[in-house]
Amino acid sequence: MKTTTAPEPEPELRELTAQFPATRRGACLARRLAVRRMEEWGYPPASDASCTVALLVAELTSNAVRHGRLPGRDFRLRIVCEPSTRTLRIEVSDAREDRLPVIPPTVTADDESGRGLLIVELLATRWGATPRSPVGKTVWAECAVT
Repeated sequence: MKTTTAPEPEPELRELTAQFPATRRGACLARRLAVRRMEEWGYPPASDASCTVALLVAELTSNAVRHGRLPGRDFRLRIVCEPSTRTLRIEVSDAREDRLPVIPPTVTADDESGRGLLIVELLATRWGATPRSPVGKTVWAECAVT
């Protein structure tokens, strides 16, 4: 008797895309939604993967609100989880194309800002910014999830 087994299905790409008002509340809602979606994808809120995503989303969205805001324009959050490569990509798009993110050369203990991208640099395996058509930019960060 010959038996055959069905091939393992390819892990499906998981994706979240949402638009938020460019306000502090919008950034908070984006972080909360990201943590909730991570839980739906099997990463409990207290897991390393979920905590890393929460911090990255918080930093990127707060930067979009603080530095990329134009009156009347929202920002967009996109999270893509690629199970086959165990990579998660976070993208935050805003309407300002003229203010690209840069890590400050030095940050002192007395500085009130300038640490956000240092946190992104430490947590992400890689990150960057790309122009967005027709207007704006997308700042992205990737991290490994286990």
